[in-house]
Amino acid sequence: MKVVIAGQGYVGLPLAVRAAEVGHRVVGYDVDLHRIEQLTAGESYVEDVASSRLRVVLDTGAYSATADAAALAGFEFAVITVPTPLRDGVPDLTYVDSCARTLGEHLRPGATVVLESTTFPGTTEELLLPILEKASGLKGGVDFLAGLSPERIAPGNKMWSFDGTPKLVSGIGARSLDAIKGFYDGIFETTVPVSGTRVAEMAKLIENIFRFVNISMVNEMAMLAASLGVNIWEAIDAAATKPFGFTRFTPGPGVGGHCLPVDPLFLSWKVQQELGGSVFSRPMRNEGGREVYPHRDHRLRTACLRT
Repeated sequence: MKVVIAGQGYVGLPLAVRAAEVGHRVVGYDVDLHRIEQLTAGESYVEDVASSRLRVVLDTGAYSATADAAALAGFEFAVITVPTPLRDGVPDLTYVDSCARTLGEHLRPGATVVLESTTFPGTTEELLLPILEKASGLKGGVDFLAGLSPERIAPGNKMWSFDGTPKLVSGIGARSLDAIKGFYDGIFETTVPVSGTRVAEMAKLIENIFRFVNISMVNEMAMLAASLGVNIWEAIDAAATKPFGFTRFTPGPGVGGHCLPVDPLFLSWKVQQELGGSVFSRPMRNEGGREVYPHRDHRLRTACLRT
């Protein structure tokens, strides 16, 4: 297929090169002209992509890099891998919006568009889909397919390779899911389909919030241990011998990366927008004087939920 990977950063470039290696005709699209110059010259700026690999797919013609939106015409499959930063505590989806409009102008019947950028539940169906439909005049799920497959990049990780890490896939319907799973099946060793895009969006936030909470906790424990004269590294090694109910985290400079301090706020912002506050701090409704909380087991005590 002709595949467009929009965004050639630490997420998009590894995907673009791998897709080219397995036989697709890949266009790496980015608005950063300096990046395009480096890529065209066969120079990789991403740790997980050796320049030698990049040069091979360039030389065979399987991969090309461009900042010219006209080169996107005729794509059959497109993946959006652009940043989703926070601005004053509010998710900034400007890059997703702009990229979707550009792809929408070149969207044709039968094509598929996938979002990989980390964001809040509802983004794919509430933001991406309407933009694509408006720009193209086509109907999502009928004329074209769409979905979300959140990235799981761990730059420099020697234990889990790019294509060896299980890949979550989701679609706006069964046809979309089948097409998206089929594409990623050819790139990753394992794909994990889920029932819808909101589930995949939430799963990605759970993954990152889990790391955020636990890295923050162990950093606090390191300071407490130092004050108490305890070797935190030995204590962690000891705790890690427990074969269940424990995941090893070690102290480091902050919670790590540029995404972990940001991603938890996507969820809190979405909750504020839709529910007006913490989902666990107030009842959803009152039934006959009885408070009902949004939890799958309403028998849990209010105090437990609030804790």
